[in-house]
Amino acid sequence: MFGRKKDDETAAPEVEERAHREGAKNRPTPKRRDQEAARKRPLVQADRKSARAADRAARRENAQKMREAMMTGDEKHLPPRDKGPVRRFVRDSVDVRFNLGEWLLPLMLGVLVLSLFAAPWATYAFLGVYLLIFVAILDAVLLWRRTKKKILERFGADTETRGLAMYTVMRCFQIRRTRMPKPMVERGGTPR
Repeated sequence: MFGRKKDDETAAPEVEERAHREGAKNRPTPKRRDQEAARKRPLVQADRKSARAADRAARRENAQKMREAMMTGDEKHLPPRDKGPVRRFVRDSVDVRFNLGEWLLPLMLGVLVLSLFAAPWATYAFLGVYLLIFVAILDAVLLWRRTKKKILERFGADTETRGLAMYTVMRCFQIRRTRMPKPMVERGGTPR
């Protein structure tokens, strides 16, 4: 009643053939609703048990790749905390030198055993450990300052250094054999 009259003949849309142009898309832009419909997936899958098993297997495989990367230094599968050339340079800068912090834990355990004996020299051992802690912290801070200077020279002044100081210091205080990712350079060498 109100509106347009419908024709008996429904006109089919004509597809226009255009010449192929170099560098152009050469196809019509898809409609948004068609693209959104293609991306829709259910939030909860129909078969929850198999979805959970598949997810667990994918996580296990990802964790295995990450573990292997920590042992071999494979940059592709390292966790985000350890990825990138700057982080590798920091790791190598710590690994090429002798750090006082790596001797701190074994020495503290030794002093703990010595504390079982009530002797006057035990007090001097405790004071020696406190002195070693102070010197190890000073050594780590000085290493970070030298490493930061080298990072800015090598990677440019606009390199993001936030978080690298703690990364350097924590690696300094780990025993070399237990560091992850494993050290890839020998002591006395040069960072890659």
